[in-house]
Amino acid sequence: MKAAYTKPFLTALLIIIADQLIKVWVHSHMYQGEEIKFLGDRGMLHYTENNGMAFGMELGGDWGKLALTLFRIVAVIAIAYGIVYLIKHKYHRGLIMNGALILAGAVGNIIDSTFYGIVYHYAPLFHGRVVDMFYFPLISGNFPKWVPVWGGEDFIFFRPVFNLADASISIGVILILIFQKHYFKQEVPEESAPNSEMVEE
Repeated sequence: MKAAYTKPFLTALLIIIADQLIKVWVHSHMYQGEEIKFLGDRGMLHYTENNGMAFGMELGGDWGKLALTLFRIVAVIAIAYGIVYLIKHKYHRGLIMNGALILAGAVGNIIDSTFYGIVYHYAPLFHGRVVDMFYFPLISGNFPKWVPVWGGEDFIFFRPVFNLADASISIGVILILIFQKHYFKQEVPEESAPNSEMVEE
C-alpha cells in the first residue's frame, strides 16, 4: 500500500524539483527577453515572467495576484486530498498519476508566486512572478484577408511561453480527458440466470 502513495507523490516531487532547477537556472543565467535557440526559430528558451496563470494569462492588480496565489494554494490542498482519496479507493493508476502531474505543476507555480518576490527582492510574500521559458513558434504566417476579425493579421502557433509546471498540468488534464472512459468505467454486475436460485427437489 505504501508503494501506491510513494510513486505518485515521488513523481510529483521530481517534477517540482526539475521545474525549480530550470527556473533558477534561467533566472540566474538569462535576462528577461533573452532567447537561446535549440530548434532554430521553431524552439527556444525565451525568458519571461508573468503575474498570473498558466501560459502567461493574468488577473489584474495586486488583489488579483494575491487572490490567484491563495486560490492556487487551496487548489493544491484539494488536489493532494483527491489523490489520497483515489489511492485509498483503488482508482485506476493512470488517473492517480495524472493527478500527480497536475499537483506537481500547481505546486511548481505556487513556489514562484509565493516566494520568488522575497527571494529575488522585488515583491512581498504571495506576489512573486512565475518564470516561463519554453517557446515553440512552430508555424507562423498571415491570416487570409477573407478571414473574419483576424484577416490580414500575423499569426503564430504555438504562441504562449510556458514552463515545465504548465506542461505537467496540461499533460495531466489532457490525458484524463482522453482516457476518462477507461479511468472511470464501471463494471456492470452479471445478471443471475432466470432460474439460478431455484433449488432442485
